[in-house]
This record gives sequence, C-alpha cells and structure tokens, in this order.
Amino acid sequence: MEGYFTDRSMLRRLHRERALALSGPRALLMQASHPLAVSGLLAHSTALDEPYDRLARTAEVMSTIGFGSRADADRICRGVRAMHRRVKGRLPAAAGRYPAGTPYRADDPDLLLWVLFTLVDSGLVVYRTYVGAFSRQDEAAYWDDYRIVGRLFGLRDGDMPRTLSELDDYRREMLEGDTLHVTDWARERARSIVLEPPVPLYAQPLVETVNFITIALLPDRIRDAYGFSALPPPFVRRALVRAGGEYVKRAVVPFLPSRLRLVPAARAA
Repeated sequence: MEGYFTDRSMLRRLHRERALALSGPRALLMQASHPLAVSGLLAHSTALDEPYDRLARTAEVMSTIGFGSRADADRICRGVRAMHRRVKGRLPAAAGRYPAGTPYRADDPDLLLWVLFTLVDSGLVVYRTYVGAFSRQDEAAYWDDYRIVGRLFGLRDGDMPRTLSELDDYRREMLEGDTLHVTDWARERARSIVLEPPVPLYAQPLVETVNFITIALLPDRIRDAYGFSALPPPFVRRALVRAGGEYVKRAVVPFLPSRLRLVPAARAA
C-alpha cells in the first residue's frame, strides 16, 4: 500500500541506515534539556527511567511513518496524539526562565517542535558522521519530509519553520537563547541514561563507545549543561569521533551487506 514516503524520499535515505540508531540518545538528551519538555513529554512516560524503551517506541513510530502504509502511519500517530493530549501539569519547581507552577502540556506546539527538531538535527549529525555526505539541498528535502511527520504528530504548517533557513534560525534561537535549562532532576537521570544503562557485562564496551559518541556529538551548550565536559576535553573527543566516523564512512559502511547495514523495514519496503 502507498505510504507517505517513497524510496526517493530523503527521510527513507537516512532512516534505512542502522547507524541512525546512534542519534536516539543524543535526541533524548536534547529533549530533556527543555524544562517543559522534560516534564511534559518525558517525565510522565518514564522515559528517563526507561530510556531505551522510549527510544524503541520512537523507532517503531518513525519506522511505520517512513516505511509503512498511510493507514498504518495514521493509526500509530493517532495513538501518539491521544497520549500527548492526556499529559499535562505544572512545573514543580523553577527551572531557568520558567517559574514554579508554569503549566505544560505534551501537545503544546512549541514542545512538539523542539522534539521534532532534536530528531532531525540528531539524524543529520549522525548520518554525516558515520554514513555519508549530505548537501544543503538534501538537508532541505529532509526537512520538507519531516514537516509531513510534524503534521502527523499534530503540528500545523504555521507551527514549523517553512524553509531550511528558518530552521537554522530556530536552531540558533534555541541553542543561544534562554529557553533551554538542564534541571538537576534531568541531569541526574541523564547520567543514568548515557552512562549506566542496564546491560549485561559483555555489552559494556559497546555502551561505553555509544556514550563517548553521544557526548561528543551533543551541541556544546547542552553537553556543558549536563556536566559532560570532563576529560578528554571536548575538542579531543570530537576529533576522535570525527576520525572514527571517517573510517567507518569510507571503509566499513559501503561494504556492509544490506542485512547488516539497513533496518528490516527498509529491506522489506
């Protein structure tokens, strides 16, 4: 059955890659740096207590939207919108510019846009680092695809940047303005997300590698706010990740068989 996207879509080009799983922890940490988002979209879903469950659910939603039929995408997004409508409350304590008692709701267009942006930005960063080049035109097409995703999540066209330049402006506004603030609660949970996931001992080296990559690829301001600026220095960490990414991009990914490189939904589409 016809879906919202085709094999020519930029969204499918990115989301078919297993490497994009590395974007999940980064996106979640970025989402949690917004005081209202961490309360409205994360706290009620226990995402910071069970982060990998949330990432798995997000991956299922995005896989259905990207590779499934329109009917299946509409069905799963109705569930997402219904869940968001139920989540509302007030900040229990002051956080950055937001005083205690500030109301929040998970279907707030501003919060939904921030979550959408973290998925877009993290996907682009990971793809460029570990898979391949991505032109400005490609990036614009990817954002156009994500605007469709935004509408499925309940955003209106006017709630989202219309062009890539407007998206750039939004990024600067969020990363340089006073909206973001990592609370003590989010910082504590974030360390458990990134550094202490419940995995068997044999998987710990892989976890440490993912942690290293996640921290290195975070925007500087957000990484510093979480207190992840310890040794090695950020510029050393970034250089190591870039070097490793170039090796993977040139010598590993191009030679992987599709069953290892691509997600199952992409192979079946």
